[in-house]
Amino acid sequence: MTVQRVLTGITTSGTPHLGNYAGAIRPAVAASRHPGVESFYFLADYHALIKTTDPLRVQRSTLEIAATWLAAGLDTDRVWFYRQSDIPEIPELTWLLTCIAGKGLLNRAHAYKAAVDKNTADGVDPDAGVNMGLYMYPVLMAADILMFKAHSVPVGRDQIQHIEMARDIAGSFNHLYGEHFVLPEAAIDAAVATLPGLDGRKMSKSYDNTIPLFAPAAELKKLVFSIVTDSKAPGEPKDADGSALFELFQAFSSAEEARAMRTAFDEGIAWGEAKQALFEHIERAVAPMRERYEALIAEPAQIEKHLLEGAAKARAIATPFMSELRHAVGLRRLTDVARPARADKPRPVAQPQFKQYREADGRFHFKLVHADGHALLVSEGFATPREAGTLVTFLKQGGEFEVAGNGVFVAGERVAELAPDVVAVEVREALAALAA
Repeated sequence: MTVQRVLTGITTSGTPHLGNYAGAIRPAVAASRHPGVESFYFLADYHALIKTTDPLRVQRSTLEIAATWLAAGLDTDRVWFYRQSDIPEIPELTWLLTCIAGKGLLNRAHAYKAAVDKNTADGVDPDAGVNMGLYMYPVLMAADILMFKAHSVPVGRDQIQHIEMARDIAGSFNHLYGEHFVLPEAAIDAAVATLPGLDGRKMSKSYDNTIPLFAPAAELKKLVFSIVTDSKAPGEPKDADGSALFELFQAFSSAEEARAMRTAFDEGIAWGEAKQALFEHIERAVAPMRERYEALIAEPAQIEKHLLEGAAKARAIATPFMSELRHAVGLRRLTDVARPARADKPRPVAQPQFKQYREADGRFHFKLVHADGHALLVSEGFATPREAGTLVTFLKQGGEFEVAGNGVFVAGERVAELAPDVVAVEVREALAALAA
């Protein structure tokens, strides 16, 4: 069975809310229980420094978020659960990736572009108030992901771009220094990936429209009843697809319950009745966790123990991998270069390898290289690194292809061409060596 690594985290700059739980924590905890899955969950306290300069807020948020994951049922014996700042290899990797990441790529990051657009609209310097933490956020996020070779990263739709940027940076590094990084994929639950808040916009601390996950029942009810709805009276049909209230209900109910509520919307359920039903569904899900959460908050030493144990587990992976990456980029002891190979130590057998890269036109390519370094196969250009990576995986796993002339075809589509003076049998032999 192929082991899949899943990684996710929440920035420690606020109190966990229903959107954090439904969009990230709940699916992550569920995934951690699946066979064949290695799960990594971290408290993104370095990221928090981009948003706040209040150290007490960062510390308190770290406590609250850690307690939330534990209360939600995270089994720290089965997973890697750690604080980002306890892994010094992550900022070191960030610097290596910074030296690879193109400024043009980072200029296109949504958060940076939004800040520039707002400044431009306000008639001030485009970069006014923009710190380098905000600008470099995608590189730090890439380091979080790539350090642990995560295959899958549960994110909201607004974070998909960052996963694509991590893939782009990893592909560039692999092209320059060899295949070290796994190219991650975004994992999104379309039903709950981004939940609406009290005003209908995305639930976010930035909009001050959140519903705290562990608010007392009375406060939770008050907040639910303050959700903005339209003015349709009881008996008038209501649009479930355009309703923030229905989206929240769907996130905390079964498929059957959601269908029944949709029918109730069509039949003109009163907003007060719908809000009461939403409150009851959320309270039913949250109440048992709230009790565990309050007990954990009262014992911060127990939470700290879990985090330090998780950091030790994470560094058991990060430290040797960082040594490998340092060596790859040339940060080596001089004796590693000068010392001749021992005669009695067998030399490693060179293997063929795939190299992925991006051309000046923005399209993504790969090539299959023989063990001696000469190219065997050169791909066509692809619109995204994911398309190129999918085909690489297909060929590595022995996928069927045909050769006609110098063209290589998969399912009738030309995907690559043989390098000059290369014959098909050389390609097949190289792929067989990789699969062995």
